[in-house]
Order: sequence, then C-alpha cells, then structure tokens
Amino acid sequence: MKRFLRALAVLISLVIPSVAAADTWVIDTDHSNVGFKVRHMMISNVKGDFGTFKGSVDINDMDLTRSKVEVIIETASINTGVAKRDEHLRSAEFFDVARFPTMTFVSSKVEKSGPDKLKVTGNLTLRGVTKEVVLDVEGPTRSYKDPWGNVKRGASATTKINRKDFGLTWNKVIESGGVAVGEEVAIALEIELLKK
Repeated sequence: MKRFLRALAVLISLVIPSVAAADTWVIDTDHSNVGFKVRHMMISNVKGDFGTFKGSVDINDMDLTRSKVEVIIETASINTGVAKRDEHLRSAEFFDVARFPTMTFVSSKVEKSGPDKLKVTGNLTLRGVTKEVVLDVEGPTRSYKDPWGNVKRGASATTKINRKDFGLTWNKVIESGGVAVGEEVAIALEIELLKK
C-alpha cells in the first residue's frame, strides 16, 4: 500500500505542474492590429484602428480553457485616416480620451468552440462602462521561431458590440431619415505573440 501511495504521489507531482503550467506571451505590436468598422450614413463602412496598445496572454497548451488574456488600448491612438474625424472621435462626444485614456479587455472564461477555435469571454471597459463581450478566436497557432530566434505564435479574433452600451451615443439624423453613424461596431484583431 505504501508503495502504491508513493507511486501515486510521484505521478501527481508530474502531472499537476504540466496541467497548471502556462507560458506568458506578450503582444508584438509591430505585427498586430486592433481594427474596427462601423456603418456610415447607412451606405458604407468606415474602418479604423488603434495604434497604441499592449497586452499579454497566458496560454496553457495542456488545457486551453485555463488560458488568460489582458489587453490595454490607448483611445487617443484611434486612426480612421481622416484627421478631422479622428479629432471628433477623441472628443467628449465619443471616446472622451481626456477622461478615459484607455479601454481594457480582461478575459473571464475560455471555451473550445471547434478545431483551432475558441470563445473567449471577458470584460470590456470603455468610457468607464464595463460589459461582457465574447471574442470568436481562431488559434492560437503553434509556435514558430523567427529569423532572429524569437518564439512567436498568432491568433485572430472578432466580435461585435453596440457602441451605445458604452456611452458612445452621439449621432445625427440625416435627410433620408437614417442616422450618420451605425450603432453596431465590428471589431477585428490580428495578434502576433512573442514568448516572454
């Protein structure tokens, strides 16, 4: 019996660390994009992105559902390619970057949703409002070494939010009876990760 218990203890000591272990990866911002698109005047989509962000992902390859994600985005770094529009988006009518310089996403749950696919649920905080959102994730890919010896892997993620849920309520009625800016915002993330 003692021999069995000793063998069981050894087995547990070998298995538990491998299940619990997670590698920390940081977002390689030079090779990543935090983008969005929103309907403009009910006829086309305007695209943009945020140029300044950082984040980390703890990936547990033995059990991906134990992985964690945390991202911080600087709202003043918004860029739609039109300076006047970007200035308006930074104002109190939209992101109010003076009062709310960052938005954050912190994961609370990770679920498998298919081969190489995950659903990552978490709290998005924007303009001081926190709401639960779900990211549909493809990846993470397996790890690769780049030509300089850095270990990297990647993932893509998408979600949709209603901007009014986060206090982004500004709008104008147009002559046709519609509105200038749609309420639904499609978010698309292309993330390259660097092993810490």
